[in-house]
Amino acid sequence: MKMQIQPKRLITAGGTLLCALGIGYFMQSTAQTQQAPAPSPVVTSAGVMGGTGPVLQTPEADTADSAAPAVELNEVTLTSAAPAKLEMPEVATLPVVDVALQEDPDAEVKPEEPQQELTCEHALTAATEAGAMVRLSLDAPCLVNERFTLHHNGMMISEVTDNDGQREFVVPALAGSAVFIVAFANGEGAVATVEVTSLTDYDRAVVQWRGDAGLQIHALEFGADYETAGHVWADAARDVSSAALGQGGFVTRHGASDLDNALMAEVYTFPTGVMSRDGEIALSVEAEVTQANCGRDLEAQSIQKQVGGTLKTQDLVLAMPECSAIGDFLVLKNLLNDLKIAAK
Repeated sequence: MKMQIQPKRLITAGGTLLCALGIGYFMQSTAQTQQAPAPSPVVTSAGVMGGTGPVLQTPEADTADSAAPAVELNEVTLTSAAPAKLEMPEVATLPVVDVALQEDPDAEVKPEEPQQELTCEHALTAATEAGAMVRLSLDAPCLVNERFTLHHNGMMISEVTDNDGQREFVVPALAGSAVFIVAFANGEGAVATVEVTSLTDYDRAVVQWRGDAGLQIHALEFGADYETAGHVWADAARDVSSAALGQGGFVTRHGASDLDNALMAEVYTFPTGVMSRDGEIALSVEAEVTQANCGRDLEAQSIQKQVGGTLKTQDLVLAMPECSAIGDFLVLKNLLNDLKIAAK
């Protein structure tokens, strides 16, 4: 179903946003909302790294009310039963036979097979793909169906292992020398590094949040209008082939949205280094008013790769309209910088 954007679109002024540069606020608020925060992984040159239930007490009986009257016993005669004489059946006498244990000298003695032990080492591997994307493969055999957080240059997403303790997924790189860290709630984790040399050809913008925030990145490429060919967003996301062919950018969404209060991210990637035309890419973030976010503060963060490879981060706290505005959109035009493209 296509979304009717213009009739109910609300434009927010820059003054209505409480934005602060830096990654600190988002990281702190994220840590406070974690149910069981894991210790931060330590990166070295080699890598990274119930309670008693209620006791039920029975009330003491009221002895004054519940005591039964005494009963007097008179003329009690003690009786006993005479023991019966038990007749034992006769047991036949069996001959005793000596049995000697004889060894077979020709018998082959099989050595005892060592028992296989389940290893609990976690492994994370990374491999580059087209569009400066990275395929991650996690193997954690002792942590099946277990939730974990992926950390990469400030971007954080929630994922979960399968019945074999494995997970494979593709994420965008935000650094040429990319480090990816997996952290589980019990403090265990794994790390992988990979060189992404093609990242210099791409501009990349990230918006991340927790739970059902209703956020979306919208890119209007080279003067395009809404719902035209140059309007790139979740419902017209394209894919990495568009960037590889120099046709335009694409949008990807990351994180397991079916997890409770999951960390999610949406990323817009544009192939700046291979474009053959000049122009501008207008970037905005839109927040749809939904039943899940109406009437409350919405927290999010943007991460944008700038010229030279540096990352700019910006935190956002947005007071969402009341639930009578469900279906409306807030357009945030100052959370991401527009892209200025020069033909190569």
